Amino acid sequence: MNGRATGRNRGFTLIEMMVVISIILILLGAALPIYSHSITRAREENLRQNLETLNKVIYQYTQDKKKAPQSLEELKAAKYLDIIPEDITGKNDTWQTEPADAILSLEQTDTDGIIGVHSGSDKVGSDGIAYSKW
Repeated sequence: MNGRATGRNRGFTLIEMMVVISIILILLGAALPIYSHSITRAREENLRQNLETLNKVIYQYTQDKKKAPQSLEELKAAKYLDIIPEDITGKNDTWQTEPADAILSLEQTDTDGIIGVHSGSDKVGSDGIAYSKW
């Protein structure tokens, strides 16, 4: 042998490369929807946790102060929250507050303020219910 590669040892054929690329594309096509769905589930779980936290803090503030908070900013100013968490929209100023129309404490005399919070998003969750109804 003179050290030159023979025709069989030079590399991959075009057909072999096309087969490998096709397999990779098929695998990516199957993985991307699963990845996208897991991202959506994580964002929705984060929204559920943020809603639960905000509503608990509103209730706790009302119990402690004997009056409902006027806004989420008031909860932050009173140190019930370090920061106002983000809505599923990615912003913290899109929360929709629910006006207080009930007394949550026996000592509470004022019904002005907020009693709960909902998402400000107009999109629908993976369960078919609008985020604003959660």
